[in-house]
Amino acid sequence: MSSTSLTALDIVQDAAVIPVIVLNKVEHAVPLAKALVAGGIRMLEVTLRTPVALDCIRAIAKEVPDAVVGAGTVRSASDAQAAAAAGAQFFVSPGYISSLGQACQALNIPLLPGVATASELMQAKADGFDVLKFFPAVQSGGVAMLKAWSGPFGDVQFCPTGGISIDNAQQFLALSNVSCVGGSWLVPGDALEQGDWARITELAKAASALRA
Repeated sequence: MSSTSLTALDIVQDAAVIPVIVLNKVEHAVPLAKALVAGGIRMLEVTLRTPVALDCIRAIAKEVPDAVVGAGTVRSASDAQAAAAAGAQFFVSPGYISSLGQACQALNIPLLPGVATASELMQAKADGFDVLKFFPAVQSGGVAMLKAWSGPFGDVQFCPTGGISIDNAQQFLALSNVSCVGGSWLVPGDALEQGDWARITELAKAASALRA
């Protein structure tokens, strides 16, 4: 699936969960991606929070063709350009500013812009984005906020992220304006360090089953 044909809706409708991935070692990137794909999770958000993040995106893009690797924590045009050069096929941002949206549109790579208020939502919508990340979801009102937004913003779909776990994900997924959720619980730090890829595959399978 090339970035030119991939849409934001494709990204959020592919599976019930987009894993939020923080990698500190490049050698973890490929086996992690393969483990998640084996569990039915293909859309992988590798956050730009570590010095090796771009190298990890590059490795996954090159060596795991069944994965669709994206870059998270994209905060600027330069972040987007660097991630695109590394092979990222989609972007996720923690917040939204128009200059970031324009940069992603210029690259022809889909962006899930982060919003936490109605004003941010309206700005993103005005700039052409109608599939948004609600972040930080639980801290910003959670299910109640999304229910409130479903009236005035019934034409917007969300990927709530922040405070989501296997225990509360279903509450969000039950909402008509939620296509998927984002969560870090699929990639526990101890499983990464131990190379316990089988455990990560099982977590991915459980996440996939949330929409079964």
